[in-house]
Amino acid sequence: MTAKILLIEGKRASHTSFSPGLEKKGFRVESVPNGSAALARLENIDPDLVVVDAASLRSSGKRICESIHHRMDHLPIILILEGGQPTPDGKTGEVLLQLPFTIQKLVNRIKAVLPPPEKDLLHVGPVRLNLQQRQVRCLGKQAKLTPRLVTLLQILMEKPGQVVEREELFIKAWDTTYTEDTRTLDVHMSWLRKAIEPDPANPRLIITVRGVGYRLDV
Repeated sequence: MTAKILLIEGKRASHTSFSPGLEKKGFRVESVPNGSAALARLENIDPDLVVVDAASLRSSGKRICESIHHRMDHLPIILILEGGQPTPDGKTGEVLLQLPFTIQKLVNRIKAVLPPPEKDLLHVGPVRLNLQQRQVRCLGKQAKLTPRLVTLLQILMEKPGQVVEREELFIKAWDTTYTEDTRTLDVHMSWLRKAIEPDPANPRLIITVRGVGYRLDV
C-alpha cells in the first residue's frame, strides 16, 4: 500500500510546491493550505505521515505540529523551515529539514520515519487491521483487540459495504453452530466500535442492520 502524506503548505509564488515531486516518487499526497484545514481533514484523510512546510506558511510550524500531535500522537511529522530559521522549542516534528534541499532528500527522510510494511495487514478504507499483532488503527485511534474481536472485524472487512448476517458472524467468531442467543455479539460489536469509531455512540463505520446483522461502511 502506497503511503499517504498530508502536506500542509501555503501558496507563495516564490516557493515551489513539494506535492508534484512527492507524487512522482509514488506517494499519495493530500494538500491543505494551513493548520486549521489540516485538523479539519486529519481524521478523514488518515495519513501515514504529515509534512508541514512552515517555510511556505511564514511560520515556525510549532503550533501546527503540537495540534497534530495532540490529535494523533503516533503520527510522524516532518517540519520544513527556512534556511537559518531557529528550531522551535518544545515538541514539534520527528524530523526537521531546512531549505534548500532536493526532493530526494525529503523522500529519504520520509522513508526513514515511515513505519515498516506490516505483515498480515488488512486495509479497507480507513481501517487497518494487523492480524498478527491484533492491532487496529482507524481515524487516528489505535487499539489492541482480543482474538474474537479480530475475527469479527476481519469478517466485516472482507465484505465491505455488505450486510453480514448475525448467524454468520456468531458461527465464525465463536466456532459453534448454536446461534439461538447472539446478544453477546452485540456486546462485542460495541467493544469494536469503541476501538475504531470516532464517536462510538453514533457509529458511522459499523452499522447495525436491524433484524439482519452488521455492515462495514467505508
